[in-house]
Amino acid sequence: MLKDSYGRSIHDLRISVTDRCNFRCVYCKSADPKNYFPHRDLLNWDEFLRVARIMAGLGIRKVRVTGGEPLLRSGIIDFLSELKRIEGIHDLALTTNGYLLSDKAHDLARAGVRRINISMDSSHPGKFAAITRTPGSFERVMEGVDAAIDAGFDPVKVNVVLVRGFNEDEILGFAELARVRKVIVRFIEFMPLDADHAWSRTRVVTAREIFEAINPVFPLEQIPRHEASETALRYRFMDGKGEIGIVAPVSIPFCGQCSRIRLTADGKLRTCLFSLAEHDLAGPLRSGAEDSEIEKLVRYAVDHKERGHRINEPDFIQPSRTMVYIGG
Repeated sequence: MLKDSYGRSIHDLRISVTDRCNFRCVYCKSADPKNYFPHRDLLNWDEFLRVARIMAGLGIRKVRVTGGEPLLRSGIIDFLSELKRIEGIHDLALTTNGYLLSDKAHDLARAGVRRINISMDSSHPGKFAAITRTPGSFERVMEGVDAAIDAGFDPVKVNVVLVRGFNEDEILGFAELARVRKVIVRFIEFMPLDADHAWSRTRVVTAREIFEAINPVFPLEQIPRHEASETALRYRFMDGKGEIGIVAPVSIPFCGQCSRIRLTADGKLRTCLFSLAEHDLAGPLRSGAEDSEIEKLVRYAVDHKERGHRINEPDFIQPSRTMVYIGG
């Protein structure tokens, strides 16, 4: 079992398989292809699988595959199938923008993916299309949501990052989505990982504000956590019609229970979304390092995992990588 210097058990791995995306969202560096990693810098499937096997041997039990948009990368279904076969990996999940999901949901289920998270910025079709700069994107994503439900994923989660002045007026609309479809909507506080580094605390819609917007209209009751490392505050609607979650890294940090490490598409190991340091695995992987040497690098990184993200500290420094280059 991997443990960091603060005694936290590390058993969750996020793998970003690409920085490419089929949306051109107005706030994202991935909107400009000149910002993409060169293909030669991306780990290949065998390299990802090798790292995953090493980490499973160290105690990693859950893997979430992200991007960019992971469904864009050729060979993703076969990769996920191989990943699920690794001894020790018990839970395989995927985060996607949902645009390609209607065609791939059943293949993903057959590959062994258990859970799906779909990122959405707006519940208004016109606004969503304007944000993504992709006509018809909202309708395609909702088709993907329905396809994921039909394929048997449980739960299907819809991730909504709330930004004041942008989409905080849609809280009730998204809550209604959780009531009428078999999905869990997770509201996420805006974090300083934006491409233009324009994050401001004043633009954060806090967990309390989210709860207070929903509860008077659709009364909520809290659901106890299954695991201490769960990031979301979970609530069910008291009339039994669905569930929401609130992820509050800014107003209610959960660093003390963090169980995650992250592997970027270009082979850097990160121990926190907000790490200023990265640990290169691509170089050793490609220069003949033995598995035992990779294992030592992973153990070293975990041993130096940060106590917390320090967003609320006066000396906080925003990481140079944005979310699309870290992996959501």
